[in-house]
Amino acid sequence: MNLARFLTETVPQPAEGETDAQSLSAVEAWKHSDFICRGSVLNGLSDALYNVYYNIKTSKDLWESLDKKYKTEDAGTKKFVVAHFLDFKMVDNKTVMNQVQELQIILHDIHAEGMVLSETFQVVAMIEKLPPAWLDFKNYLKHKRKEMTIEELVIRLRIEEDNRVAQKGTILQAAAKANMVEVGESSKGKKGKGKKDNKGKAKVNNL
Repeated sequence: MNLARFLTETVPQPAEGETDAQSLSAVEAWKHSDFICRGSVLNGLSDALYNVYYNIKTSKDLWESLDKKYKTEDAGTKKFVVAHFLDFKMVDNKTVMNQVQELQIILHDIHAEGMVLSETFQVVAMIEKLPPAWLDFKNYLKHKRKEMTIEELVIRLRIEEDNRVAQKGTILQAAAKANMVEVGESSKGKKGKGKKDNKGKAKVNNL
């Protein structure tokens, strides 16, 4: 509709040499186009917002009011998302892969807000946020010379976590077997001691 200029323009001032009739005609033409532009903007608002903004008289004032409101809100959203990313730290009492997924959602929100982070930055950040129990593996990843993609890092983390779970299961099984052997030997010792005591009592009685 070629009306975008009315979002930034104000009522035209009479040009040098213009007659009053020409000036009045230009102002009326501007007001008509501005009215159409303002109506188009208002038509795109929800009913609740329309009721707030319909009293604003010109397209420029209407646009600036909306721009100020939503740019401020957008800046607030960006600050919140960035703060969430900076505060995020992985912990030992949750699986690493679940926490990786949480971090990837935050990174997606950052991209959705128009803030582009390089893949190298994302990889390094994810490594730095690994939990304390993963310190050795974190140092191993940090000293690798070849750069990794996010996908490659996630695969490495999944393999490492699977290995840790398997190793933990093996240790628990070994501990359980050791406990069973210890309990069995203890029971045998008690039985043997009972028999010896009974025999000793019988000898005493016989005497």
